Amino acid sequence: MPDLQQYLDMAVEAARIAGAYQRYRFTSVLDIDLKGDKDLVTEVDRESERLIVEHLWSKFPGHDIVAEEGQYPQSGSAFRWIIDPVDGTTNYAHGFPWFCSSIGLMRDQELVAAVIYNPVQDELFTATRGGGAFLNGRRISVSGRAPLKNSLLGTGFPYDCASDPANNFDNFITFQKAARGIRRAGAAALDLAYVAAGRLDGFWELKLKAWDVAAGVLLVREAGGTVTTFDGSAYDVFNDRIVASNGLIHGEMIATLSGVADGGAI
Repeated sequence: MPDLQQYLDMAVEAARIAGAYQRYRFTSVLDIDLKGDKDLVTEVDRESERLIVEHLWSKFPGHDIVAEEGQYPQSGSAFRWIIDPVDGTTNYAHGFPWFCSSIGLMRDQELVAAVIYNPVQDELFTATRGGGAFLNGRRISVSGRAPLKNSLLGTGFPYDCASDPANNFDNFITFQKAARGIRRAGAAALDLAYVAAGRLDGFWELKLKAWDVAAGVLLVREAGGTVTTFDGSAYDVFNDRIVASNGLIHGEMIATLSGVADGGAI
């Protein structure tokens, strides 16, 4: 059985292949479809996913795949790759250079390897369970900033924020008053990678999918950070509410969220 580094190396290769294609197609004319009122998908999403999945399956054909754009047969393997081929599709479709590929590996329900690749800036975030977190081969760690009033946070809004009252608006307003600032850049995987790298001190969001967060969760944990649900309980990647931080401001973030009804209803 390959060790974790071999799994990671293959995921890095897959992310770089997809990233090269994304750079090649960036700002070109795209065929854009809608999965919802504001939820876009392009041929770059689909082709990036094909490139990643085929590369991983060429080495690990018995592994299961969970990915955003396609349905794949589940064999019950102990290994499951969780893939977002382009996190930040809306950004990509508008020519806004903030997107990435996110690849996480679970073994027996435990995150064990992670890759997040930003092809525009050529920043490769990697982690293995127990092996630390890295950016382009250099070890990274969460920030040491505290309290919350001195912190920079990241967040996002669900695609159905115009129709569902669980929309994160109240949380945003409350944190905007409590923290130094908030950034809403539009790619949750990169937000989590930035928490791991100490560029953001905390992140929260609701209604995310496993492929949005799997790799980022392991990165934050391996960088020394904390990841929980909104109420501070244990988090898994199939929970739809996440709080990630440097650990130092985590209690304040949970307390702030607990003061807003319904996770952001307005």
